[in-house]
Amino acid sequence: MPTPQAVLLVLNVLSEADRTKLAVSFDVIYAPDAAQAAQAIATHGARIDVVLTIGAIGLSAAQMDALPKLRWVSALGAGYENIDVAHARARGIAVSNGAGTNDNCVADHALGLLVATVRGIVHLDQITRQGVWRNDIGLPPNVSGKRLGVLGMGTIGQKIARRAQAFDMPVGYHNRKPKEGVAHTYFDSVLALAQWADVLVVATPGGAGTQHLVNAQVLEALGPQGYVVNIARGSVIDTAALAQALRTGKLAGAGLDVYESEPAPPAELLDLTNVVLTPHVAGWSPEAVKASIDLFLDNAQRHFAGQPLLTPV
Repeated sequence: MPTPQAVLLVLNVLSEADRTKLAVSFDVIYAPDAAQAAQAIATHGARIDVVLTIGAIGLSAAQMDALPKLRWVSALGAGYENIDVAHARARGIAVSNGAGTNDNCVADHALGLLVATVRGIVHLDQITRQGVWRNDIGLPPNVSGKRLGVLGMGTIGQKIARRAQAFDMPVGYHNRKPKEGVAHTYFDSVLALAQWADVLVVATPGGAGTQHLVNAQVLEALGPQGYVVNIARGSVIDTAALAQALRTGKLAGAGLDVYESEPAPPAELLDLTNVVLTPHVAGWSPEAVKASIDLFLDNAQRHFAGQPLLTPV
């Protein structure tokens, strides 16, 4: 393991207990917002050996260049879209992520959002508290039997599909190319997948390559009985187009753990009863965070021993 003299800059929110756990192996500098990060880099940049961050925060080329001793950047979760990987490689800085540590948690949350959205559970809870009885409302549709389209059949997408099969949901998917070893129906475009699916779950990485991949045309293809669930990155769905589709009845509902306005909630959607929102917590659980920290420490042991990282990017 690194000695306590190895300096770790943490750019994401961590509990005191997790920071204490890291402090056994590192001299920890905790800077979980942009202002603190800028101050920490300005004050301690010459000493920092390792940076721990998350995909949404990342680490820019300019930040890396302000850290002359930096030799390793790790994303705590699977996402690393805002880490300038090319610049890191050019400088000989290793990059890793937390792949696999929160996959089950994200897949569980995705199914929770799916059921809550299709069945209207949050709205039903609200009107029940107001004294509304079932005779005065419409019939919420089944989840079982609906066609599930998974946009991004990576590890998380596959776990979502596996859970959906317990609901007897036929599964289709779209990737840049068919996934080896996956028996689900492959569609060669997002639009074709949306035309087939009743529910579209977004599980693709964020970044420029997937910006607004789910646009007005895709939402219209899902149709007035269709639903979209996003546990990936807010940038993948065009929020304005989503709000328009939901308000005009071109889409039945949406369940979102992520949105373009993070951390502020999506203002265009807040008055809609056919939207379920959670604050980007799909990958958060005590079990997932523990696994992420443990993997980081395992990678640290390997990094400082000159061994290959377990989860290199």
